[in-house]
Amino acid sequence: MKNKIAITALASVSPLGDSPESVWKEYLRPESLIQETKIGEQSFPVSVLSAALLAKIEALRSSDIKYKALDNSVLYALLASRNAVAMAGWKDHVFGVNIGSSRGATQLFEKHHKEFLETGRTQTLTSPTTTLGNISSWVANDLRSVGPDISHSITCSTALHALLNGVAWLQSGMADKFLVGGSEAPLTPFTMAQMKALKIYATTTDAFPCKALDPDKKSNTMVLGEGAAIACLETGERANALAYVEGIGYATEVLKHNISISSDADCFQKSMKMALNGAPPESVDVIVMHAPGTIKGDTSELNAIAKVFGDAKPLLTTNKWKIGHTFGSSGILSVELALLMMEKQQFIGVPYVHEPYTRTAKIRKVLVNAVGFGGNAVSVLLSK
Repeated sequence: MKNKIAITALASVSPLGDSPESVWKEYLRPESLIQETKIGEQSFPVSVLSAALLAKIEALRSSDIKYKALDNSVLYALLASRNAVAMAGWKDHVFGVNIGSSRGATQLFEKHHKEFLETGRTQTLTSPTTTLGNISSWVANDLRSVGPDISHSITCSTALHALLNGVAWLQSGMADKFLVGGSEAPLTPFTMAQMKALKIYATTTDAFPCKALDPDKKSNTMVLGEGAAIACLETGERANALAYVEGIGYATEVLKHNISISSDADCFQKSMKMALNGAPPESVDVIVMHAPGTIKGDTSELNAIAKVFGDAKPLLTTNKWKIGHTFGSSGILSVELALLMMEKQQFIGVPYVHEPYTRTAKIRKVLVNAVGFGGNAVSVLLSK
């Protein structure tokens, strides 16, 4: 890395809560937050925001007449961004914003499209409120940022791509502070139907509907969740740094199928090696895996880790057994878990996965992985 990049705050809005204390408390509980919930006319195992958090979202929606027509994906990002900036102590408005989403304003889009099919007409604000770029532009407007604001969708690796973009801006010297992350509100009937059509969605309703990292699962067990997480990036050594971005890696592989990656996840092998940037594999203490809970997705990433790390395999974990797959925000929620493990010096494993080895060293370096449809992998190496 040309310049040192510090993460000086990370705030989230998810089924885990909206404060570092509530999030850590939930991670210490070995129970999943996935529950059977009615979406449209059907019930699915999903992970949802608590009633208390949804009340905060509704209060935010009512706080400004301009916010009444916004999708939940935008409001989740607004709340998390306000908290992140306050946590970092940013007083001025000179910073960039890059917050992405895999699906964008899904709930609003489905609502307006249904109205159009029924009436042949649509509401005045349909177009601006369902545009994917809504999230960054509304956050920038809410925080009065005078820096660049960027939105994108790179499916499930969207948030980590936002982090890469923020790092690139900071390394270039064109900015010295950047707000990055992802937001997703995908729990809608059409989205759920799409996941079922792919035959990757969980069908079990036991204590752990999502069996991410379970080597013995016989069927796909992906489960959806919702939420947003936003990180504050700053250039240089910072007294309030939660961690530093030590390495970044990315890769895209040639696909044989629209949603699959190769059996040894070539994209992950390349992205992890790039993120290590010559650092010895044994220096990495933990990998927070993408591990979506599908047989192919979990196995291919494990194979890639074995190829890159060999006998120096770090401790492996994921949070999808706990909160499901939050699509575009999943990578930055994994960063949140990584930061908390480094702060607390405590490994959060997967309750039903028993690793045949132990690591006694302190948690100093954590690698975070994410990949999306299209084989767009990102790996970020974090250090204390």
